[in-house]
Amino acid sequence: MKRMLAVAVSFLLAEALLAKPKPAPGQPLVMPASDLQWTDLDPKGAPGVKVADLWGNHAKGAFGAYFKLPAGFTVPLHTHTHAMKVIFVSGTYIQAPEGKPEFRLGPGSYLLQPGGNYKHVTSCDKGSDCVFFVESNGKFDLKVVPPPAAKK
Repeated sequence: MKRMLAVAVSFLLAEALLAKPKPAPGQPLVMPASDLQWTDLDPKGAPGVKVADLWGNHAKGAFGAYFKLPAGFTVPLHTHTHAMKVIFVSGTYIQAPEGKPEFRLGPGSYLLQPGGNYKHVTSCDKGSDCVFFVESNGKFDLKVVPPPAAKK
């Protein structure tokens, strides 16, 4: 019985520590950059990529979050289910839509990236890490497009 109580208390404490702050009604929510809680997005599929949710939960539904790509990181051709509004904070972000020339976006730039079947390659220039803010009305996902089958 004591063991079950200890486990339950541990879960409650962890949830309280990981909960996002909520402002009192009519009051601002202030979150200095030093208070951001960066976590691994996907250590196996995207090593080094970090995310810090500001509101919502990027893995469960609508969210607003910072993402950080390591310098030189590349994601192969892929799609996302939901559209994303993206504002770039640092580094040079590179996107290559399928069959079109790549474009580069630096700090202060904005991208409205469609969801659905918009196929693209994403990378971060080798000069420095890329940090960007993303807002979406659905959970974050990344579906790698398989390469075409080899012709026989």
